[in-house]
Amino acid sequence: MNSIRLRRRFSGFATKLFLSLLLIGALGLLYLDNHIREQFEGKRWAVPAKVYARPLELYAGSPLTLEELRIELQGLGYQFVRKVTLPGQATFFNAKAIIHTRGFEFTDGLESSQRLILDFSNGFLNNISSAQGQAIPLLRLEPVLIGGIYPLNNEDRDLIQLKDAPDALIQALIAIEDRGFYQHHGISLRGISRAMVANVKAGRFIQGGSTLTQQLIKNFYLSSERTLARKLLEIPMALLLELHYSKDEILEAYLNEVYVGQEGARAIHGFGLAAQYYFAQPLQELKPDQLGLLAGLVKGPSYYEPRRHPQRAEGRRNLVLKVMHEQGVLEETDYNKARTRPLGVVKQASLLKGAYPAYLDLVKRQLRQDYPDDALSSEGLRVFTNLNPIAQNKAEAALTKTISSLEKRHGEQLAELQGSMVVTNPQTGEVIAVIGGRETRYQGFNRALDTLRPIGSLIKPAVYLTAVEQGYHLASILDDSPFKLTMPNGQIWQPENFDHQSHEHVKLHQAMARSYNLSTARLGMDLGLDNVIDTLHRLGVVREFNAYPSLLLGAQGLSPLEVAKMYQTMASNGFQMPLRAIRQVTDSTGQELSRYPFELEQTIDNDSMHLLQYMLQETTRTGTARSIYNHLPAAINVAGKTGTSDLQRDSWFAGFAGNRLAVVWLGLDNNDPVPFTGSSGALRAWTDYMVHETLDPFIAPAPEEIEYLWIDQETGLLADAQCPGAQQLPFIIGNSPTEQANCGFSLGNDPLPILDNWMKRWFQ
Repeated sequence: MNSIRLRRRFSGFATKLFLSLLLIGALGLLYLDNHIREQFEGKRWAVPAKVYARPLELYAGSPLTLEELRIELQGLGYQFVRKVTLPGQATFFNAKAIIHTRGFEFTDGLESSQRLILDFSNGFLNNISSAQGQAIPLLRLEPVLIGGIYPLNNEDRDLIQLKDAPDALIQALIAIEDRGFYQHHGISLRGISRAMVANVKAGRFIQGGSTLTQQLIKNFYLSSERTLARKLLEIPMALLLELHYSKDEILEAYLNEVYVGQEGARAIHGFGLAAQYYFAQPLQELKPDQLGLLAGLVKGPSYYEPRRHPQRAEGRRNLVLKVMHEQGVLEETDYNKARTRPLGVVKQASLLKGAYPAYLDLVKRQLRQDYPDDALSSEGLRVFTNLNPIAQNKAEAALTKTISSLEKRHGEQLAELQGSMVVTNPQTGEVIAVIGGRETRYQGFNRALDTLRPIGSLIKPAVYLTAVEQGYHLASILDDSPFKLTMPNGQIWQPENFDHQSHEHVKLHQAMARSYNLSTARLGMDLGLDNVIDTLHRLGVVREFNAYPSLLLGAQGLSPLEVAKMYQTMASNGFQMPLRAIRQVTDSTGQELSRYPFELEQTIDNDSMHLLQYMLQETTRTGTARSIYNHLPAAINVAGKTGTSDLQRDSWFAGFAGNRLAVVWLGLDNNDPVPFTGSSGALRAWTDYMVHETLDPFIAPAPEEIEYLWIDQETGLLADAQCPGAQQLPFIIGNSPTEQANCGFSLGNDPLPILDNWMKRWFQ
């Protein structure tokens, strides 16, 4: 009796336990089912914002050389081949280029992939024709992808659709990872049995027997730890995933989720990004041997990492190719050709992304004014910028060449010489290049944006602009004699000219062009420090300044970007405009979210600005920047200003032509002096950059209220054009010298040549 009762009690307990476990299992399955569907059908990935350079426009007559086109195509990861047959390929011969574009979906329409023939001569693109010989008036190349803004987990991926994945990649994956993918329902009993036998023999967990579905579960939902618990959890989740979704949906998710490498803290996920990371090419352009390598990496991205372990990677790739051949995916000829090819992995892990870190830093800062961080790092935004890869490449070459040359000349004293550069379009305010340091790919401290260094004589245009606004004219006489100023704290401020000489009385335009400190300081004190600071703000500098006399000689600091904003206003005839790195932002589908249009506001009147522009041009003709015309044609007519801070700690130059404005800074991070000035340092880098650009001359038409008069250089009085040393200067009508200099009409001189020239001009 007792035994029967005991059996019944145990049977009841076992039934309850079974039902309880069944209920818990059912609830667990419901939870897993809900979790799987919720994540798979929702926002599957935090997709980084992708940042693009400006697209290169090609049209007959555009100022473009073959070498510049090559620079652009290198940034795009084009292959240079003998015969162009596929998108993303190019060849050059004589003065022609044949390219096969990839096409791109712009917000205003699709730019189709096409094969083109381009003819060049004398620095211009003469004409564009299709492979069939049809003339093409205008087209855009796809923009260079310059980087991304990544989520907190530092995962990066380029999403692809299954229809865009090469068949050879899919067949390789299935052949090497899961031959029964289209037959099983999420798990492979044969694979699990094989793995169990291998694990028992090894005495530890060495093999998983996972299907592609299980691998997706592991990557998408679980951790990568090799534990029995995780492995047991994979099985029901894989079955549930296959219950709800088709094989194609699962395969597409796998292609985008699989882990294929690591770049520092950034995890590389999906084959779309892997193609760029390892080969700097779109996935659709890869050859069978390259696809075989990517498929082989799935087994162990670290172990088979091709840059660190090329022999392992090649062995794994060849195994994949062999399986593809055995499965009939590769013909004998293709197989033999593919397995003998080199790995072909690009040397630099990030050929495109991360190539322009200083510029990308500026883009991020401007974006964060309008978008929260989570939107930038997870919504798949597309950001189109004004970066010009050709200009950036030339600027980097000029800066690094100058730094190297100065280091060789001055030895260990300059072993840590640094520099930065900002290039803009002076007519639009578009920022087209930014260099944050001598290591142009370094993603750390951005000197173009964050270094605040005394700007020296770069500030002087603000002083002289204030002067002409207050009634001075270019021939006004300034006092360049030494002086001392006792400060409120009892300190003595005693400025000096760079040459330690006094020039006594000088004309205003000469003091500016020759960058005299004494006359500038005296002038600024007469004008009033607050008035000079107001001028700086109207030139576009937002930063506040201390009203100290040393401000007049540039003792207070600005960043190169702030200097560029200041000189941008000078180059654009007194119109202040934002410096814009971004053109447009779209969502992941290409719908426009925001545009950053051209904006301007006139803050300096035309007449005063014309006088300042003349002085800036005179600085490059006869002043401290006159060495420019040893390298540039005189017709380019550039304008600019050198700057050297106290004790020669900083070397600056800011200047512009009609279509390029550039600011260069050179110095040491520890603030030690350097053995060169703005003229012998930064100006060299600026000039080297401009020499390699296609420049438009800077033309400053005289406003209606401006008249040009001949002035005697000695006295600053009115003179005849034929007077020895006479110079023609601009004046605001009603504010010019009134006295006439005596230059040649005395009895001791023959007036006939002067009268003869005067008559010729009169009767012309």
